[in-house]
Amino acid sequence: MDPQAALEGVVAASPEVAWSIAVLDVASQQTLAASSPLRVLKTASLAKVFLLLEVAARFEAGSLDRRELLDRRAVARVEDSGLWQHLHVDQLPLVDAAILVAAVSDNWATNALLERVGLDAVQARSRALGYLESRLEDCIRDVRGPDVPATVSLGRAADWAEIFARLQRRGLVSSAVDTQVAAWLETSMDHSMVASAFHLDPLVGGAASGRFRFYNKTGTDAGVRADAGLLVGRRSLAYCAIANWAPDDDRVEQVMDGMHAIGQLIRSWAS
Repeated sequence: MDPQAALEGVVAASPEVAWSIAVLDVASQQTLAASSPLRVLKTASLAKVFLLLEVAARFEAGSLDRRELLDRRAVARVEDSGLWQHLHVDQLPLVDAAILVAAVSDNWATNALLERVGLDAVQARSRALGYLESRLEDCIRDVRGPDVPATVSLGRAADWAEIFARLQRRGLVSSAVDTQVAAWLETSMDHSMVASAFHLDPLVGGAASGRFRFYNKTGTDAGVRADAGLLVGRRSLAYCAIANWAPDDDRVEQVMDGMHAIGQLIRSWAS
């Protein structure tokens, strides 16, 4: 089946869900298939990638020491995703905190790193890269009141597929910075969405031997699922799939089925 027709079939199966999807061939830089790729949606933790890029760029420039100890007590404790909230140690090297963000989308490590480098700097980084619609809006909060941004991040699939394609080509920030961020993202343990179709071991990482190599970043919130990444098989494909729906509606199973189907399509195109 034609890739575009196949993707449209997946989207048609969940008409109550707002989708933004894009799949790019990294070598040709051409869009293989897309659905509402310019639609701006909530992306939950996806924009933590911009934080990782800012931290890695400062490491490379020498303005930030990888071994500097980051103290989580400088920011309020936050729950949900991550491991640091379950650990006893209050201080970690900056580089270890970055790995926690990449591997398990650690919320407490995210906020501690944001406190260290500044949200303004992270937002300036995404703008400098040319992404105005896809951005980190705020730190992570257990309770999001009316006096703060309504969501953690916003974005569109066209941007995020391009970001991962540029990262793979080492054409985002610099070769050294892009290589570091890609290596961090290879530790991502969330293979629950698009990546579920690739049958990789999330405890080993994307560099594991096998048919594919892979790295990604995901975002999850009430009424939000997002997955952006890079699959290397016979061809290299960068992708992003974002789904938004009314939080009060029970659409999780439907959306996850759609994510899995998108993953199966991407796997077949990369094989």
